[in-house]
Amino acid sequence: MAVVVPFETRSPATIDRLSELVSADMERVNTTILSRTGSQVAMIPEVANHLISSGGKRLRPILTLAMARLAGYAGAGHVKLAAAVEFMHTATLLHDDVVDESEMRRGKLAARMLWGNEASVLVGDFLLGQAFKMMVEVASLRALEILSSAAAVIAEGEVMQLGAAKNTATTEDDYLAVSLRGWSGAGLAPQRRAKRLPLVRHESWHCVSARR
Repeated sequence: MAVVVPFETRSPATIDRLSELVSADMERVNTTILSRTGSQVAMIPEVANHLISSGGKRLRPILTLAMARLAGYAGAGHVKLAAAVEFMHTATLLHDDVVDESEMRRGKLAARMLWGNEASVLVGDFLLGQAFKMMVEVASLRALEILSSAAAVIAEGEVMQLGAAKNTATTEDDYLAVSLRGWSGAGLAPQRRAKRLPLVRHESWHCVSARR
């Protein structure tokens, strides 16, 4: 019997180093997120902060900040865009839990279980409105084009998912199309639409949960 002895041990992949790199900007993003959830309608910050404060890796804003640094961007618009991306993500989670009738989110009761479906949907809409408001404030038509296209693609994926649910005739291409529209968000989705990139299969995608 042969024995395989590894010569090196790989440490688990983390985003710790990337998080440290953008930590100062991430603090500004978190401050922006908290300020933009404010409203004279008391239920709005209650519902929004219930989900926002429940954890999450903040991967999307971290990547937005990292790409701004990689590109040598010297302005302040990347902070608002990072917050906008996180708001879009949070809004999709609020909407998803209603569509999926989920009871739990990040180890806590889903917002819909505490405030009802209507409040979850409407607060999600509020966050989307705040996200697009920040995009406009940055005054980048290109950024607005990319993120608005991403929002449309994500919504298309949700509708496609409704059509594919419990449909045993759903093909692998149908499944990947739904997954890509949800998972890719503000990155791959608009580029696939613009460049008509082909779908590329990968075994790991069969385990991907689009927005979770």
